[in-house]
Order: sequence, then C-alpha cells, then structure tokens
Amino acid sequence: MMNLDLIDKKEGEFAKVIEHLKSELATLRTGRASTTLVDHIEVDYYGTKTPLIQLGQIAVPEPRMITIQPYDKGIIKDIEKAIQASNIGINPSNDGNFIRLTIPQMTEERRKELTKLVSQISEKSRVSIRNIREEIWREIQNFEKIGKISEDDKIKGKEDLQKVVDKYNEEVKRLAQAKEKEILTI
Repeated sequence: MMNLDLIDKKEGEFAKVIEHLKSELATLRTGRASTTLVDHIEVDYYGTKTPLIQLGQIAVPEPRMITIQPYDKGIIKDIEKAIQASNIGINPSNDGNFIRLTIPQMTEERRKELTKLVSQISEKSRVSIRNIREEIWREIQNFEKIGKISEDDKIKGKEDLQKVVDKYNEEVKRLAQAKEKEILTI
C-alpha cells in the first residue's frame, strides 16, 4: 500500500528528530557530572579544532566531578582554555596530569530556568514532528487527487500516520520528563 511506504520512508526523519532531542538534552548541565557535558567541546589541537573526546580520557569518578586525562600532556592548557571558552559555567583546575571539573550545586532558580529550557527544546522537536507529518499528509492527499490511491486508502493513511506521530510525540514527552526529573532531583 502506497501510504505505508510513504510513512516508512519518512520514519527516519522522525527518528532523527528524537536523536537530535537526545543530544540537545544531554548538553544541559544538571547537578550531576556527565561526560556528555564536555565531550563535544572543540580544542585547538595544533591548529585543528578537535573534539575533546578524541584528545583524552574523560571520566566521572564522583557524582559531581569530571576528570580529563589528556593523551598528550602538552595540550593541557589548550583543553583548559577550550573548557573556559565553552560557557558551560565550570572552571577547570589542573595538576599537570589531570583536569578536574567540579560541578557546583544548582540553585532553585537555575533549576527552574533549565526546566523551561527543556520545555522549549522539546516543543521544537514536536514542531519538527508536526512538519514531517504535514509533509506526508500533503503527499497522501496528492496521491488521492491524482488517482494513485482511493479515498478509503487516504483515510487509512491518515490514521496510520497519526499512530506514528503519536508514538514519536510520546517519546519526546518521555525524554523531556526524564530530563526535568533529573534537573529537579537534588
């Protein structure tokens, strides 16, 4: 059936929206340490912007601490500079071998700001899902207009499309709620 093929072809776009949402939420700093907070930071490594994750071992030895052990001790100052320039709000300390990042406790005000930000990010994802849905729905309607599918197939296609959209919207809601809970947990 034409409708299901169309929905299946576009399902990858829905999945990309979810992956993007996950990566956006992972960069939000909560009260807990996570390597995702720093692994995307780009460091000037001999003139080339290189992700921090490729330049050293990143670990979380304690709930509120991240350690970075560079593979090349000569770039420890460059890593420090990149972390300070990244605006994650944490000052690095280095002992010559390791860089330590201590995550400060969040204030109640900051927690509220972050939950609003989670809402904004998840709403953008819902809008993206709606846009994909509208695109597919226009194509289904067009197929009916040019006679490729019947009106019954169009109605069935709309129902199938809504099931897929509901599934992805539920995933957005689940991810947002989990992040909000993580932010609000002291």
